[in-house]
Amino acid sequence: MSGKRQWSGAPNRKAESRGYRGWNERGFLPHRDEPGLTQFVTFRLIDSFPAALRSEWEALFLIESDRERRRQLEAYLDKGHGACLLRRSDVAQVVEESLRFRHGSPYELRAWVIMPNHVHVLFKTGEMPMSTIVHGWKDFTAHAINKLLRRRGALWQEDYWDTYMRDAAHELKSRRYIESNPTKAKLVLDPKAWPWTSARHRDAHGALHL
Repeated sequence: MSGKRQWSGAPNRKAESRGYRGWNERGFLPHRDEPGLTQFVTFRLIDSFPAALRSEWEALFLIESDRERRRQLEAYLDKGHGACLLRRSDVAQVVEESLRFRHGSPYELRAWVIMPNHVHVLFKTGEMPMSTIVHGWKDFTAHAINKLLRRRGALWQEDYWDTYMRDAAHELKSRRYIESNPTKAKLVLDPKAWPWTSARHRDAHGALHL
């Protein structure tokens, strides 16, 4: 983490006053939260890694490489464990509307997909830190979905996974990963056939229209 700080720099006072934290770490998850970064975030339902199946996934969290650990954890998510509440259209709609509600300010959506037990979002931060944006999505949707389903208790896993985009090529690769997730998980043959994804809003040239 200290090496990463050396070349990224700390957030300036104005950014800090708005809640940006620069490089920070909670547990084993490193985060880079600075103004203007495009972030690839994954957050998941609380039962997506069931306690009864701990022997299957526990070792994945101990993989040293950040990239390989995330790759294997996301592959495990695609197996669709848990109640998969996001498979319900009314529940998925709550999440998608929350993501799109403040598009343009304080963030710009670049891509998203709502899978049965997790959500991928690619977005560029503006005047609000990544952590605040993600917390807002999770807090609002948890209350709305619990009310809709007449349930109580936590809906989302507390933390989330994030990767900032180094350049345009990295962003394009991440966008394609996000929008092809339903086909990779063998849920549909065509990414645009999945109802809860930015792929449905792209024109023939790949431009996103919201």
